[in-house]
Amino acid sequence: MTQAALPLVRDVVLVGGGHAHALLLRSWGMEPVAGTRLTLINPAPTAPYTGMLPGHIAGHYGRDALEIDLVRLARHAGARLTFGRVEGIDRQARRLHIAGRPPVAYDIASLDIGITSAMPDIPGFDAHAVAAKPLGPFAERWRDFVEADASRPVAVIGGGVAGVELALAMRHRMTAAGADPSIPVTVIEAATALTGLGDGTRRTILEALKASRIDLIEDAAIARIDAESVRLEDGREVPAHLVVGAAGARPFGWLEDTGLALTDGYVAVDEALRSVSDPAIYAVGDCAHLSHAPRPKAGVFAVRAAPVLTHNIRADLTGGARKSFRPQKHYLKLVSLGKKTALAEKWGHSIGGDWAWTWKDRIDRRFMDRLSDLPEMDPPPAPKYAAKSSDGPPAPLCGGCGAKVGGGALTRALAGVGSGARDDIETGSGDDAAVVRLGDRRLVISTDHLRAFWDDPYVMTRITVCHALGDVWAMGAEPQALLAQITLPRMGEAQQEAWLEEIVAATQDIAAATGAALVGGHTTMGAELTIGFTVTGLPAARPLTIDGAREGDSLLLTRPLGTGTLFAAEMRKKARGEDIRTALDLMAEPQGDIAARLALRAHAMTDVTGFGLAGHLARMADASDLSAEVDLAALPLYPGAEALAEAGIRSTIFEANRKDILADVPDTSRAALLFDPQTAGGLLAALAPDDATQAVKDLAVQGHEAWIIGDMKARGPVSLTAR
Repeated sequence: MTQAALPLVRDVVLVGGGHAHALLLRSWGMEPVAGTRLTLINPAPTAPYTGMLPGHIAGHYGRDALEIDLVRLARHAGARLTFGRVEGIDRQARRLHIAGRPPVAYDIASLDIGITSAMPDIPGFDAHAVAAKPLGPFAERWRDFVEADASRPVAVIGGGVAGVELALAMRHRMTAAGADPSIPVTVIEAATALTGLGDGTRRTILEALKASRIDLIEDAAIARIDAESVRLEDGREVPAHLVVGAAGARPFGWLEDTGLALTDGYVAVDEALRSVSDPAIYAVGDCAHLSHAPRPKAGVFAVRAAPVLTHNIRADLTGGARKSFRPQKHYLKLVSLGKKTALAEKWGHSIGGDWAWTWKDRIDRRFMDRLSDLPEMDPPPAPKYAAKSSDGPPAPLCGGCGAKVGGGALTRALAGVGSGARDDIETGSGDDAAVVRLGDRRLVISTDHLRAFWDDPYVMTRITVCHALGDVWAMGAEPQALLAQITLPRMGEAQQEAWLEEIVAATQDIAAATGAALVGGHTTMGAELTIGFTVTGLPAARPLTIDGAREGDSLLLTRPLGTGTLFAAEMRKKARGEDIRTALDLMAEPQGDIAARLALRAHAMTDVTGFGLAGHLARMADASDLSAEVDLAALPLYPGAEALAEAGIRSTIFEANRKDILADVPDTSRAALLFDPQTAGGLLAALAPDDATQAVKDLAVQGHEAWIIGDMKARGPVSLTAR
């Protein structure tokens, strides 16, 4: 994480990862406004480039080719990325309401949320059809359809350019997959198809439909959609195993409740792209209505609006003059025709062929390259004088457990600590938590804090609470109390309040889920966001420790490995956004019910954190006077982690972890992940083999994954062996 030179005093929030916002993030990374926190809110870690959608459906592009990686763009821009779906705006309090999490504060907000083609008013649509927008669910349904059996009928609702492009693309992909060209593909239009095009263009596209044996039904109202057909109001039945909605695209309904001035449900904006009723809110792309220059919905306008939007937000923050957006009246339309051929139209005239596809492909790839090949920004100038380190030049400091002090240095520094311990404090467990005796009861107490590796206080807090409670769960205790220690970056009072609201809400969420209580804490400001918790827990019986493993025990792990590598790569803009989202979601989930199940039979248990699986397993083996053997092939890994390890990505503490452990492991990327620091990592339990097998089954019933990764052996020459 980096600290701006000035305190954070303004919040700019981008709602939606549309084309204009993606381009704004790219520009912001090259020229940020100091003192501003930029936030992007989007349901997914990627956003689709819709210009390449027909090519993807036809099989010309893989899914990754048309996905804009918002995680990398946010890192480039120094922006916070919040995963969620905005569903309301409190304009008086300037808060954006997000499903499933606390509101996000804004001084300036910009909407680029697109439109939806869902048709909930048609009976059976929700159960048996899928909207072409948003892309994610449609792309997944289409993939499943093709992989299962492409020789089944398809229907597309909507005879505009978008619907016809999809029908042609589907026919091409079905034929390429071996389907008979006579399998019905039907386009259903409520009025006249392909309006808004020149006569010549319309004729050419209709001929392409006919050549591809695609039926076009016009002036047809739909009565309902069934599992295998679309029933029309005139009684006709259109066979369809897959029904795609590509008509009636409309704005999202929640905009109606914002009090913003709307035109046909779209946010009415002025020439500066600001809401005509609220100057603190901008809107661009398909969700906006250009009051000064109405235009049809087309991606070209969002792309052209991006520089104006970026300039005007900067002007609002710095007191500069705004610019006006003047969209062109005529623009080039490139229509895909299924195969690698296309039609180009402008001023009512059209021409097409393979060359038009090549042209379109070049334009589309150039746009995506702008958003994936992000420029490297110059680092801060080096100081005139700098001491040389015997360890070589420092790598960028990781966050989370990657920022921990190495185990060897820690052990040497703490040598002798505890020798004068009180008689009501139990020592010798070898774990990070202490056990305090209170009469005939015992109390588990531990503390942990994390240097933020993800610029979202709510998510970081959830992860940190789960991470801190790991020691309590590992000792078979029930969480009791939480004391917070929060360091905020330098910021204004309004920002302090907004950040703390999110931190408290996240803590309360986890506390409610685990039965713990937030009882107080301490806050201060410093160089960067750091979140910590001191936690207490009440064990039902004698606490589990790491010294009770037995020879022959199976080793069970409850979470994949690789978070240190993933987030070290994310800092360098080398991780896939989808992989980061997968890791964040799991890291932010508590493991109390998992721990409760394992504690019933485990002989020893610990949580896998900063010293990696190898470090924590070696400590368990040493404390139990045993050695451990790990089956590398059985190790669960987060998506993307092994490939990044193979590429040489390592967390800051990796070398110390590797050096501090006496282990016999091969020199492979998979083995390297044994030493990868884990933040909010899994529980590692030693159980009798039959109990471990049953625990995996029981946890699966609860909806959790667990893996048997090795076993405990008699004491050998090294603490850990991996095969």
